[in-house]
Amino acid sequence: MQGRQPDQSAANLALVHVGEPASQPSRPVQPIVAFDRRELMQILSVYGRKVGAGEWRDYAMDFLKDRALFSIYARVSERPLFVVEKNPKLRAKQGQYMVTNQQGRILKRGHDLAQVLRVLDPDLAVVG
Repeated sequence: MQGRQPDQSAANLALVHVGEPASQPSRPVQPIVAFDRRELMQILSVYGRKVGAGEWRDYAMDFLKDRALFSIYARVSERPLFVVEKNPKLRAKQGQYMVTNQQGRILKRGHDLAQVLRVLDPDLAVVG
């Protein structure tokens, strides 16, 4: 008895991804706020020095529709010691950058991130 021949029609099939039906309007992508490269380098510079000194151990970043957060932790799985926040809606008012402590108290707020970060590392020299 001869072996069964493979179905030739199955060999010609291809996988195709089918998107949403054209009748449903696509949802607009919600914009998010994020730190740009320069801002992130300034934050990570301070963070790196504090990690090297053994004061900080972990961080988390959250990018939301109205603000970006860089949370700093001394140990894993606890409330952040500090949160660096960027909120562009406050740009024209008291400044879009803010550092808060573990209790939520605003330690420093302003328009210049380097100046705001000085509250975390007072020995940090401001480079303009």
